[in-house]
Amino acid sequence: MKNKPNDKNIIQGEKYRFTLITDNLIRLEYAETGEFEDSATQIIINRDFGEVNYELIEDEGELKIITNAFQLYYDKSEKFSSSSLFIDVRYNFAVYGNRWHYGETPETLKGTARTLDESNGAVELEEGIIGKNGFALLDDSNSFLIDENNNLVERKNNEIDLYFFAYGRDYKLALKDFYRLTGETPLLPRYALGNWWSRYWKYSEQEYMDLIKKFKEEKIPLSVSVIDMDWHITDIPHRFGSGWTGYTWNRDLFPDPKRFLSWLHEQGLVVTLNVHPADGIRAFEEQYPVVAEKLGLNVEIEEPAKFDLMNEKFRKVYFEDVHHPLEKDGVDFWWIDWQQGKESGTKGLDPLWLLNHYHYTDIQKSKKNGIILSRYAGPGSHRYPIGFSGDSIISWESLDFQPYFTSTASNIGYSWWSHDIGGHMKGIRDEELSLRWVQFGVFSPINRLHSSSSAFTSKEPWCFNDIVKKSMIKYLQLRHALLPYLYTMNVFTHEEGLPLILPMYYNYPLVEEAYEAKNQYFFGTEMFVAPITSKSDPILKSSSVKVYFPDGNWYDIFTNFRYKGETVLKVYRDQTEMPVFAKEGAIIPMDANPTQTKAMELPETIEWLVYPGQSNEFELIEDVANKRVKTKFTLDYQSKKIKVETTGNREILPKNRKHKIRLNATNPVSIDPINISKIDIEPFNSQNNSQSFLVFGKDDLPIELNIKGFSAIKSQDIKDELFSRLYKAEIEITLKDYLWGIIQKGIPDLQFISIINELENIGLSKSLFELMYVKMN
Repeated sequence: MKNKPNDKNIIQGEKYRFTLITDNLIRLEYAETGEFEDSATQIIINRDFGEVNYELIEDEGELKIITNAFQLYYDKSEKFSSSSLFIDVRYNFAVYGNRWHYGETPETLKGTARTLDESNGAVELEEGIIGKNGFALLDDSNSFLIDENNNLVERKNNEIDLYFFAYGRDYKLALKDFYRLTGETPLLPRYALGNWWSRYWKYSEQEYMDLIKKFKEEKIPLSVSVIDMDWHITDIPHRFGSGWTGYTWNRDLFPDPKRFLSWLHEQGLVVTLNVHPADGIRAFEEQYPVVAEKLGLNVEIEEPAKFDLMNEKFRKVYFEDVHHPLEKDGVDFWWIDWQQGKESGTKGLDPLWLLNHYHYTDIQKSKKNGIILSRYAGPGSHRYPIGFSGDSIISWESLDFQPYFTSTASNIGYSWWSHDIGGHMKGIRDEELSLRWVQFGVFSPINRLHSSSSAFTSKEPWCFNDIVKKSMIKYLQLRHALLPYLYTMNVFTHEEGLPLILPMYYNYPLVEEAYEAKNQYFFGTEMFVAPITSKSDPILKSSSVKVYFPDGNWYDIFTNFRYKGETVLKVYRDQTEMPVFAKEGAIIPMDANPTQTKAMELPETIEWLVYPGQSNEFELIEDVANKRVKTKFTLDYQSKKIKVETTGNREILPKNRKHKIRLNATNPVSIDPINISKIDIEPFNSQNNSQSFLVFGKDDLPIELNIKGFSAIKSQDIKDELFSRLYKAEIEITLKDYLWGIIQKGIPDLQFISIINELENIGLSKSLFELMYVKMN
């Protein structure tokens, strides 16, 4: 940790200190004692980014600091106040909004919130570190310190400690520097990116084993088994209070826990157990005798070991004598379900932060890229992945809020949210809602299906009607197919400060439509997602979402239809369809056989989805046992060539590694291998305009191919698609005939407006015609 800043970047007086971190980032401190803090804190890890170029103008009364991004003014004769300290940012994004006075809270594009517990729709979000006006503020005044032993300690002095961000609308740079300042997001293990099964339910060992077998029978891939609180004894003697906290297996349900956990591992699953640690270690627990002995507890009166992670002795037994033996038996990580508020035994210190910090620190000792599942405890929490967002109400309002909530969290560097996919509790049964939530979950950071203890809220796909069941299975298989892509994005998050999910305005900061598309987000570097979060129109049998298409061409990854950019369009999908769009030139690596690959393993066959329009390259990253191999796929669109090559530790790749290339949304292609003797080419698929071919063997790489004819189809025939949509609509047959006649004739875009108006004049919603109006060319 580079806690102490570069001395050349410090401007200091008797009671104030200003520290330049970058041209765009400055630390503002004021302490009556004149003593300032250089240690790492809960939020801040690194303050030395190198020497910064700035101008200092100073006289007896006033101080000015000038960089390329801002000008700071301070009256040295006063404390920090709205009149003594202000900063002008050197951007023109608001007529009157380019000045910040001390004491003001800048308006930002928001960050995230601690929890969605019991929410039914939107909750209030905390501030982030980026704003449309070009500046934001991060307050570190109340943080505890982190000492050289990685322990949390209280600050000695009471001081003002602020960080002023002046990055204009270079949001990616702001976020990257935020990570340098506060610490990187750890690299997640591969299994974390697959499908998680979670349910608050009193399973027995046999019931749970039968459940996992059923998932396998239905060809639904899983990677993480989440076992909620009923794994431990909950029916305890009244004198001990609540059974919410527990560390002793319920052997009526799980007679041999070690055997059970071993069986789950054999199925390719990683296991996490839920813990509510607030009540400490009580006398009914199996671990109590050793805990009592080490802590000197009075066993005659059944004195409990009070939960206090600031107590080093308790912390030692909490991990070594309570959690480690359970981990030795097969528990891979912990779901820390803290719901007891923000007060700990140490004033000003959030117990949730303590839990996250010490649990994550502890698991790193045995597993280098181990994880925890816990709630958000404020800025800096991205260092302790993964986030559990809490128990939301089952409703369309809750689903509608989660895409915005998830992408906006990137504004405070929090990238790995895990929601209760399908909603947690209450609400009403709505199979379409459940399916839409699973679709969003597949295209969210962590896909963890979960529900309350009610017998009527479970999320097993076979509990739904056949259409919903088949669609859920298809999407859950897709999630595991996406693991090669997701893991690469996981590396980008860790190493480049580029979260998997970003709001649209990160790439289009000067386009107002990008800000208005609140539920729309980039999903990695190659595509964006616009989840449908509203119930189907009962007449049209479809749902719609307004989509902002940025410049260029975009391809629906499910149909290969092309959409022209720089427009906002309402798109319609039936309940089994979801709007996900790949950019022109996109390259997306996938597992060709997701139901056959365990989540911890590398796929035998990589299928590359490739789209026309632009040159591009994608570097697939795969890690095993601290060894890495990179497979670089290069598309030279102008010369119609593809090159695939690998670097690194090839020995970690599957013995029979193959590469399948699928060229999408294209005219028929002539494939000519340049440096390989044979490839298997599948016939051109005229239904979705794609062509696939298989290149055998990892040892064949590097390969080069000519792909003559790979180009976007000039004129798209979408009549079959429109007929299908019109066919489903529950309207008069004569009206269908009228609209179908219009479609068959083909009408220029400008004439659609008059037709929509005509429909409105006869009392029909214009959405009926918008259903068919797809702006493609």
